[in-house]
Amino acid sequence: MPSIFRKSAKGATEIETRAHRLVPRLRAMLILVDGKRSDLELAQLMPQHATETLAALLDQGFVERVDLPAPVVPAAARAVSASPPAASFDTVRRSVVRALNDAIGPAAETLALRIERTHDVDELRALLPQAVQAVGNMRGRSAAEAFATRFDAL
Repeated sequence: MPSIFRKSAKGATEIETRAHRLVPRLRAMLILVDGKRSDLELAQLMPQHATETLAALLDQGFVERVDLPAPVVPAAARAVSASPPAASFDTVRRSVVRALNDAIGPAAETLALRIERTHDVDELRALLPQAVQAVGNMRGRSAAEAFATRFDAL
């Protein structure tokens, strides 16, 4: 099961003051840790040595695991074995924008705005090749392939 990490007080202080003078790789990962992304998502954003980098931050006290409560599933919902509902267009569009922003940061702004202005799946689908290319240009071929695979269903 994926783990969620957040900055500890020591980590937040390091971001503000650079008092501990972390090496760039550790600092970059510390910046990415936001209390929302799982270790798997962080590994996609920083593919080289992500596990070791996150472990080093954890060992040194810059990040901490977030304890997530177990989801409560009502008995009626457990009895129903239907497939999950299809995501709404707005949800999918937001997911694409977030993934793009997570992958390439501020460089995604113009394309993210264009994606946010789409009104239907066809318009969104037409912009996906540009998004994949932008991710590839900034993060490499494997990141572009992962991004493309994530949204193949469109």
